[in-house]
Amino acid sequence: MKILILCTGNSCRSQMAEGFLKSFDSNLQVASAGTDPSGQIHPKAVQVMKEVGIDISAGSPKNVDQFLDQTFDHVITVCDNARETCPVFIGDVKNQLHIGFEDPAEATGTEEHVLAEFRRIRDEIRRDFEKFYNENLKK
Repeated sequence: MKILILCTGNSCRSQMAEGFLKSFDSNLQVASAGTDPSGQIHPKAVQVMKEVGIDISAGSPKNVDQFLDQTFDHVITVCDNARETCPVFIGDVKNQLHIGFEDPAEATGTEEHVLAEFRRIRDEIRRDFEKFYNENLKK
């Protein structure tokens, strides 16, 4: 099963979703990418994922263009429709799905508040991708 997770910067939400799916089933081929990739994975995304035992620090934001010649069973967009335009994957894909989340990188305020937002989004991603996995991929 080959899955691509898309958002704009590929620095937070898509990286966390990729980490969770890989943790659910090591046999899945999971990648994430963005239409305008950031320079690095957001340090707070790395931090909050480590809190739940998943290390995403070795990853790096990738451009969706490098995946256009590949076939995917599922392409999932994770940006929040309310404030962003989700990318559309124009490559060969069997199933496209949108599971949207707010961008924790946009959180402002105290360090504690920003970390709380990253944790909230992390937990929403885990919940929704676990549901997706159980309903669509689990054998």
